[in-house]
Amino acid sequence: MKRKRAVGTTRVDGRRDDSVVCPCGSQRPYGGCCAPLHDGVATAADAVALMRSRYSAYVRGRKDYLLATWHPSTRPPGLDDAAATRWLDLQIRNHSPAGPDAATVEFVARYRVAGRGGRLHEISRFVRKEGRWYYLDGEFPHVGADGNAAPAAAGGP
Repeated sequence: MKRKRAVGTTRVDGRRDDSVVCPCGSQRPYGGCCAPLHDGVATAADAVALMRSRYSAYVRGRKDYLLATWHPSTRPPGLDDAAATRWLDLQIRNHSPAGPDAATVEFVARYRVAGRGGRLHEISRFVRKEGRWYYLDGEFPHVGADGNAAPAAAGGP
């Protein structure tokens, strides 16, 4: 099994190490992947790129980026401190454009909290406003008898 390089955020001297593999799963160095989006020098090209960059922001504790890329109509006033959550990996299951300015992205993100593993499975909605993509909201699907995801009832689990 091929071993990934660590997803560390800083070097010994305290500066950010942009050569580590980006946590979004692209296998590209962070400095050439999600870092430019996090730093505000680039914008996501599509909903999948925004999804990946938001996952990386969760991994790296970039609450500022998460709030900035959350649509104003659904954005919370702040985010809980999720420092205890260790995000392990991201799997994009589906990307469905719904026109030039809307899309859904289905993903599964694995994590660990206090030694216990978990999975976040979501179908997220994204919209583009004035050329920028934003996370709007999401549903938590449940798996049907056939093994395929089906949207959960309103309100989710």
